[in-house]
Amino acid sequence: MTDPIQERVRTAVGAALDKKAFDLDVLSVGELTSIADYFILCSAGTERQAASIADAIQEKLREDNRVKPLLVEGTNPGRWVLLDYGDFIVHIFTEDTRRFYGLERLWGDAPNVTEGFASETALRFARSGDGAAPRNARKTS
Repeated sequence: MTDPIQERVRTAVGAALDKKAFDLDVLSVGELTSIADYFILCSAGTERQAASIADAIQEKLREDNRVKPLLVEGTNPGRWVLLDYGDFIVHIFTEDTRRFYGLERLWGDAPNVTEGFASETALRFARSGDGAAPRNARKTS
């Protein structure tokens, strides 16, 4: 049986990649904090793209998993949009804002588990015939 939290994270990752989010990272923060099990961090080229990614994630999670965010912050102006789903939090940044705040540095002890979510998402898209598998998820070492 699939873990429902991980399935929702996969759905969010897939929706972000569909909207051309880049530098996507999934951090497993559950052992470090009680606020969430996962952080999804991704970048957008513009504030408009950040809003589009946020909208796509919300729509896909509502359709596929019947969940809505507990909190949405930062949609205006959109340099850092935060979607809090309780078990996981999505951070969508413009490039400059992501560099400035450096959440990867702040949560540097959190394991980067992107490969498990992005590769499975890419395989799901490839199998479903929805087009080419996303290729823009950041690889982990």
